[in-house]
Amino acid sequence: MKILFLVPYPLGEAPSQRFRFEQYLPYLIKSNSKVTIKSFLDAEGWKVFYEGKTIVILLHLLKGFIKRTYHILLATEYDFIFIHREVTPIGLPVCEWFLAKFFRKKIIYDFDDAIWLRDPNESNLKSFIKCKWKVKYICKWSYKVSTGNKYLADYARNFNDHVIVNPTTVNTKTIHNPDLYAKNNNRNKRQICIGWTGTHSTLQYLSLVVPVLKRLEKKYKFIFRLVSNKEPDFSLKNLDFVQWKKETEIEDLMAIDIGIMPLADDQWSKGKCGFKALQYLALGKPALVSPVGINTQIIRHGVNGYHCKTEADWFKNLSYLLENQSICQSLGENGKLYVQKNYSVDSNVSNFLALFNLE
Repeated sequence: MKILFLVPYPLGEAPSQRFRFEQYLPYLIKSNSKVTIKSFLDAEGWKVFYEGKTIVILLHLLKGFIKRTYHILLATEYDFIFIHREVTPIGLPVCEWFLAKFFRKKIIYDFDDAIWLRDPNESNLKSFIKCKWKVKYICKWSYKVSTGNKYLADYARNFNDHVIVNPTTVNTKTIHNPDLYAKNNNRNKRQICIGWTGTHSTLQYLSLVVPVLKRLEKKYKFIFRLVSNKEPDFSLKNLDFVQWKKETEIEDLMAIDIGIMPLADDQWSKGKCGFKALQYLALGKPALVSPVGINTQIIRHGVNGYHCKTEADWFKNLSYLLENQSICQSLGENGKLYVQKNYSVDSNVSNFLALFNLE
């Protein structure tokens, strides 16, 4: 079997790709499948696309479209075409139409956000250029649709009867395994640490808890570790900003004792797949989350973390854990076992392979 992956970003860079399908590639290869991966952006384009000047971005877009023309011609040699999010980041679904209608290829369409909606961070113009409406047509033209949660699956089922909920997962053996980092996690020698991780696009959600953190630091001693690709625009007494690096991301997260994941209660957030919470839990850290979308499923209130809907909830539950640090360990242990059973690569391999009729 030959499978062509048409994806937005170069391998090993974007979390959505790394934890949606990249970690399953060895299993596909073991099944005697030939896998080819073609990205729209190359390594240089990925590096500058979100930071570069307009002319630089346009040049990389042009380069990407030229490459995609070649990639579509290559598709005739393959049994399955796996599309993550879209074939091109802007414009009409021309490539997808050719693959499905002209070449009659079996498309596996995968997405892990409510990408048919306007991202709150996007301008109306940017959303228009992306042609968000094309998502429903790609769903309709696909052989199967793979989504990160039930909310996304319910949308896809309006256009396709063959939808599989394929949750975002973590590798609990060789990556998100706290036992590999135990020597660097001696909490007796430091202050308790509340932590958050995410990209510049999700920093906005911290505004929901910054006032709470400022209240807490008047009463308790703690460190707030923020792991991101961009520095925050707020300050705290013991703010510990850590520049995100793929090579050290797990070790950087191991330094925290409590993970937080605030979200806005809107349709966009309902499409998220709870990746931050999964990371915290997999590493044995309790997670405090806004009870939005899949967060209500991943976090069992009082078992592996807490639901925090209001500022009062955030203050009460964070205060409780700051005063009862031993509870952090028991909640974290519950969370680690829950992720291993329900959201690990091992627990989801057969589900992923079923996309290609391999089980």
